[in-house]
Amino acid sequence: MGAELRAAFPVFAAAFDEACRHLDDRLPRPLGVVLSAEPGSPEAALVDRTDFAQAGLFAFEVALFRLLESWGVRADRLVGHSVGELAAAHVAGVLDLPDAATLVAARGRLMQALPGGGAMVALDATEEEVLSRLDEFGSRVAIASVNGPRSVVISGAETAVRAVAAGFEAEGRRAVPLRVSHAFHSPLVEPMLDAFRRAAEELDFRPPRIPVVSTVTGRPTQAADLCSPEYWARHARLPVRFADAVHRLAADGVSAFLELGPGPVLTAAVADCLPGAATNGSVLAVATRGGAYEPETLLSAVARLHVAGAAVDRKAVYARPGARRVDLPTYAFQRQRYWLDEPLQAPEAPDAQPLLGPAFPVPDTGRTVLTGLLSRAAHPWLADHVVAGRVIAPATVFVELAVRAGDEVGCDTVDELVVLSPLALPGAAGVRVQVVVGTPDDSGRRGRGGNAPPPGGARGGAPPPRAPPAGPPPRRVRLRTRS
Repeated sequence: MGAELRAAFPVFAAAFDEACRHLDDRLPRPLGVVLSAEPGSPEAALVDRTDFAQAGLFAFEVALFRLLESWGVRADRLVGHSVGELAAAHVAGVLDLPDAATLVAARGRLMQALPGGGAMVALDATEEEVLSRLDEFGSRVAIASVNGPRSVVISGAETAVRAVAAGFEAEGRRAVPLRVSHAFHSPLVEPMLDAFRRAAEELDFRPPRIPVVSTVTGRPTQAADLCSPEYWARHARLPVRFADAVHRLAADGVSAFLELGPGPVLTAAVADCLPGAATNGSVLAVATRGGAYEPETLLSAVARLHVAGAAVDRKAVYARPGARRVDLPTYAFQRQRYWLDEPLQAPEAPDAQPLLGPAFPVPDTGRTVLTGLLSRAAHPWLADHVVAGRVIAPATVFVELAVRAGDEVGCDTVDELVVLSPLALPGAAGVRVQVVVGTPDDSGRRGRGGNAPPPGGARGGAPPPRAPPAGPPPRRVRLRTRS
């Protein structure tokens, strides 16, 4: 998590490394070693432990915030989900980095020391539906978070949690077990709250510089809340009321939500909380991570924010190594191209000439039609035949057309070739040509006609219209062959 961002963005790497330095003294092993360990190694397995997982999330979210901040992306409001609210409190100025690292590490260490045996399950149900089924289990199970109108997580003793989930599954409801080491935000964490409160009492709290919406109450916090050790103890135990926080943000006019986390989980929750606004585009919710390549996902999210009206310092975004400015292409009418034109490759069959394509017999007439394209792009050698500043198809082209048509109908001799007018090639696009082979007479001779419609004229395999053209007469080739 974060390895690609560290490699791509020096600001992210510096902020991440600084957070790790303050956390390392408070963890059993250096956080950076655990997060960058070889998959399958004992060190890599430590990332699933609560103390390392919460510390890693904190460092990642803080580094991502600092990177976005360096790009001119400013948050009007902050909201954090579980340990994410500690990251929000730090970047809002409530705690400096050493004190925030102390509180995060204490939270993870004390939770890791709790007895196992807990479970958490995400349910497809409303909060009211879940509450109505918890009474019989007493303090063994509780709501851990309310993430959307029909997205509730329960937490507590494993047997009780499984029993509640089974009831919803029997009704065809979704019940997804979460992979956790402990039952967070449930009565099972109460044994660590006093020690956690005492750890918070040793810290120096300050009023936030950026407003924070609490997921304990679902309302904007007061300075007294975030500066109270009691608040943070309640925060570790009570449900995460993320849906309430989202509704409050929307009510306050927030129209763009940017998720700073390991995946697009909360982005989907915002869309569930505000379905109409998310559908009609009045509210934007984007994640900064979740794609195949972390920098691409992040830059795409920032681009979507910018398009939605958020301020972004584009100069700062592209200040990383390797980026350089280039001039934009000119407008079309300025007639300056920035792309290389490769010659078109006309398809060639082993037994066919490239000037004409396949032959098509005309039903009930005995005639055969062949079409092709003559252009300098497809046949660069045509550009060598210039007369009075215009590219003119040489006579050998008409011979090739006649030979190709004769081969198609079994005639091997050109008896007479008459070109009524020269064939000029206008521009690189060229002209479509059409050769029509007539029916054979008693001696086996066939009459042939060639046609090159003017620009915008008839195209394809059908004969040109018989109505006289408004411009000059079409250029014609009359051919007679003898078998």
